[in-house]
Order: sequence, then C-alpha cells, then structure tokens
Amino acid sequence: MQALSQKNQQLAIPGAVIASTPGGFLRTFAALRHRNFRLFWFGQLISLIGTWMQTTALAWLVLELTHSAWFLGLVGALQFLPVMLFSLFGGVLADRLPKRTVLLFTQSSAAIQAAILWTLVATGMVQLWHILMLATLLGITNSLDMPTRQAFVVEMVGREELCNAIALNSSLFNTARIVGPGIGGLLIAQLGVTPLFLLNAISFLPVILGIALIDSNKLLAPVKQATTVPHKATALQSLREGLAYVIRTPEILLIIAVLGTISLFGINFNVILPLFATDVLHSGAAGFGLLSSAIGLGALLAALGLAWSKKRPSITQMLLVALIFSVLEALFALSHWYMLSLLLIAAVGFAQVVFTTTANTTLQTVTPDYLRGRIMSVYMLVFVGSNPVGNLFTGGLAHLFGSSISLLVGAGLSLTAAIVGWMLRAPAEKRFAVYSNRELAHLSVNCGRSATTHRPE
Repeated sequence: MQALSQKNQQLAIPGAVIASTPGGFLRTFAALRHRNFRLFWFGQLISLIGTWMQTTALAWLVLELTHSAWFLGLVGALQFLPVMLFSLFGGVLADRLPKRTVLLFTQSSAAIQAAILWTLVATGMVQLWHILMLATLLGITNSLDMPTRQAFVVEMVGREELCNAIALNSSLFNTARIVGPGIGGLLIAQLGVTPLFLLNAISFLPVILGIALIDSNKLLAPVKQATTVPHKATALQSLREGLAYVIRTPEILLIIAVLGTISLFGINFNVILPLFATDVLHSGAAGFGLLSSAIGLGALLAALGLAWSKKRPSITQMLLVALIFSVLEALFALSHWYMLSLLLIAAVGFAQVVFTTTANTTLQTVTPDYLRGRIMSVYMLVFVGSNPVGNLFTGGLAHLFGSSISLLVGAGLSLTAAIVGWMLRAPAEKRFAVYSNRELAHLSVNCGRSATTHRPE
C-alpha cells in the first residue's frame, strides 16, 4: 500500500515529467488526463465543428448576395475589428475575473447570435446589413473570449503539460476545420445554407455544459507576483504594465512582430478562398469545402505531431517554419490544377499550425502567470485582431488584380517578415534558452510543493 501511495504521489507531481507523462502514442493526449481539460476540450470539439460549418455557410451566403471579393473581406474585417480594438482590455479582464465565468458568458452570447442569424436566414429576411451587424457583435464577444480561453489552459493543466495542451487545442481546432467545412460544403450543395446556422447554434450546448461542469477547486490558481503598478490599478495601468513587459522582453517582442506580420498578410487567405475555388480552380461549393478541409487535414496532422513530440519549441524553429509556410503559400497561389492545389493547401495548413503553435507555446513559456491574460491578449491582437486590415487588404487586391496575385503578394510579405526575424533572432533565442533552462530547474525543485495544489483527476 505504501508503494502504491508513493506511485500515485509521483504521478501527481507536475515536475516529474518522465513519471507522470504517458509513453508512446498515449503521450499525444497527456493533457486529457485532467478532468477539467477533458470537459473543456470535448465540448469545444463539437462547438468548433458547428462554427466552421457556419463560417463556410456565411462565406457562401455573402458570395450569393453580392458575388464580391470586397464584401467577403468586409465581413471578415468586421468579425475581427472588435478583437483589434478591445482584445487588450479583454486580457485585463481575463487577469481580474474568474475565467470559467467569463467563458460561460461569451459562449452563451455566441450561441444566441448564431440562433438569431439562423432565424433571419430561415425566414428569408436576411440582408447584408444583418450579416455585417452580427459579424461585429461576434467580434466583440471574441475580444473577451479569445484571450481568456488562451490564458485558461494553464489553469487546467499546469505549466508542465502546457505545450501538450496547446497542441491538443490546435488539433481540436483543425479536426473541426476538416469536418465542419466538408459537411458544410455538402449541405450547401444539397440543402442550402440555412441548416448550417441552426446546427451551429445547437453545437454551443456541449461546450457551455462542459464549462459549467468544470470543478473550480481543481484549477491551478495563477501565481501571484509583485507588479509595477498599484494593487488597485486601473484598467489602463494594468494594460500599460502588460504592454511594457512585451516591449522590454526581446523574445516576446520578436515573436509578436513576426507573428503579427504573417497574420496580417499571409494567414488570411481564407477570406478569398471561395473566390479562388470558383474563379481560379472552377470547383464550386463542394470544391470549396474540400479545399477548406484539406487545410484542416494538414493542420490536424501538424497538431497531433506537435502533441506527441517531446521537443521543446524554439524561436529558430518558429522562424524556419515561417519561411516554409510563405513559400508553400506562394506555390498555392500560382497553381491552377485542382489536385495539386489540394496538396499544396494541405501543406500550407500543416506549416501554419506548426508556426502558430510554436509561437503560442514559446510565448506562454516566458510569460509570468500574473500577466498571462494581458500577454495573450497582445498575441490575439496580432494573430486575430489584425484580420480586419488583412482581410480588406487581401480582398481589395483580389478585387483589383485577382485571387492569385493577392495570395502571391501576401506570401511575399510574409516571407520578408520571416527573413528579417531570422536575421534578428540571436539575442531573443539566447534569452529564451536561458529562461527555458531556468524553468525546467524550477519545475524540478518545486515539484513536491506543486503536488499538493494540482494533479490530474
């Protein structure tokens, strides 16, 4: 009995990676040992499938109403403009409020918005201004939801399995990206867009239930540290503290700058993918759905590979993958053969997930717990909040010069950012290496104390 007790205690120690982490293929799903994360993860899986179905349907609906690349870009821009404007304050709230409560509110709000959109489409009352307004409301919801979700992961699994949890979340997102658009394209071809909006509204129920069932007593409380602002700081003072930390930390600033540029110009090709499918590849709604699913397939394979891998992320790895992503996107822009385009877009999806997941994990590795919400809000600002400008840029270029030229320009600008980041990487990589070694030592020394505060259920 004593030996069994010692074994169970060893399995509960976050710092004991070798003892507590499953071996072989099961290592891919290590973070799912935590009950709270399982509830969150499986609920998100169903919800995100519905979200991707609606994304496919919404793009097709806008195309039917306007057949305009500019309006496709405008809808995408309005969906993410509030993220650009308000996500930093969302990060402040994420550091101040219980994240579980915030997520219950944001997910319920998104479900109501999806139900309203379905009602408008089903009754034949939908107009372009309805779509634009609901896209803006969804953006406001996401400006609070996104940084909170990113910062909540470490509270469910702890730092020792943060890399695995981020990769699993990426695999979750991209599983939905495969299934959602594939189903969406088939349903649009057979039944039209209306059912997809209803299915999305219903798909929010599992994630709301999952978050409601999360045991707050099992969450790992953020580590309290001294700040540079008064204890009862205003929102602006708290925001200033987070931004100052980004600016004075070279490794974080480099990640944010490269990620922001590539997100602005390279990772917004989805906005004109319907137009590319119809005007360049001549593949229709079903072909558009398969292209979207191919992106998700490549991305899913990348996410599962990252979840299985024991290799710690690095800034050099992130920049190498950024270079590969840019080249692959340029090749896709030049392709006019549908089968070749499917393979290339799957490779683009693979490279994109390796790049963004490595950036996310590297960033969270060097982020103090007490600043996590604010730092992740900066991450979401450049990753998602840049979409309004990026979507308008990509959609505008496609409107003037065609989809292929638009994608090629975006790939070229992304490649430039990756090259500049590579040239400037040395100081940031050195500091990151020092921090990573210190973090490993900290986990090893403090693993006994951690065992009493957080363990897999």
